[in-house]
Amino acid sequence: MPHVTVNGKSYSLSGPLTVAQLMEVLEFDRRRIAVEVNRELVPLLHQADYILKDDDAVEVVTLVGGGSPDPEPSADKPLVIGGFTFRSRLITGTGKYANFELMRDCLAASGCEVTTVAVRRERLVDKQGRNILDYLDLKRFTILPNTAGCFSAEDAVRHARLARELLANLGNPGAKWVKLECLGDPKTLLPDPIDTLKATEQLVKEGFQVLVYTSDDPIIARQLKKAGAASVMPAGSPIGSGQGVLNPNNIRIILEYLKDGDPDYPVIVDAGVGTASDVTVAMELGCDGVLLNTGIAHAQDPLRMSVAMRYACESGRQAYLAGRIPRKLYAQASSPMEGRIAASRSKE
Repeated sequence: MPHVTVNGKSYSLSGPLTVAQLMEVLEFDRRRIAVEVNRELVPLLHQADYILKDDDAVEVVTLVGGGSPDPEPSADKPLVIGGFTFRSRLITGTGKYANFELMRDCLAASGCEVTTVAVRRERLVDKQGRNILDYLDLKRFTILPNTAGCFSAEDAVRHARLARELLANLGNPGAKWVKLECLGDPKTLLPDPIDTLKATEQLVKEGFQVLVYTSDDPIIARQLKKAGAASVMPAGSPIGSGQGVLNPNNIRIILEYLKDGDPDYPVIVDAGVGTASDVTVAMELGCDGVLLNTGIAHAQDPLRMSVAMRYACESGRQAYLAGRIPRKLYAQASSPMEGRIAASRSKE
């Protein structure tokens, strides 16, 4: 009566058996396994002819995976900013496009529900007599007026009031809020913290929901929230620079400070985004959204980049919710160590 081992377990056979017969006894589907006898592969086509001998060592392997996650992740909660609720966490701008048609198509491709506009008297119409409002679906998009180009609190407040009047006349809900920019100088376009805080306080008094552009300074970010800002929007890097998130540690501190006891307070990275990976980085940090313009409008293919930014925002958000694995110094095998074939030799 021959004895064999199968994957290290001893079996007594009733008589001579082929490999194929043994697999049938063990109820293995031979199409889904690979067999080795005494460290030599026995192909499927030869298993019916291979007769096992006493003390043969048989290894039977199949394929295994690293796990079986649920097919559908749990639903994400919407982005809430003040009195507004949105599904998309990507906010795009309307400036710097080659033409209005391209702007319109890129907004649609990005999947955004909010788009920013500036108030400019010289941009009421273009050279062809067309107005940007002719290319914005005001029923689809909530317009976020911004005070871009303002270098004082006084000018920013004036721009906000004019924008509210304009959007109220158009019946767009964007009349209720404003993206506040108070710049410090024309070269860096970094915010002036003193005038930014002053304008925030004034606009909140006047009933605006203020989304405020600021630096990545956690202290001023905390003061702006205290002043009543509906959302604090730290810069990833200077406006239009395309450098991405230069100081992720400060963004982390801002998130910690502003969400302490208020986990749903919206923190949105604004400015400096150059490509899709920059958006993903911001979202994986735990930011609630990203606002960008130049990264799409000045891309070599703006329409394709719109799609990339959309999916980068979604994937970054999902990655944040999923939770990344911890960084480790040494390797950790993803395939299970159990069930391996007998090793020829070991390595310490």
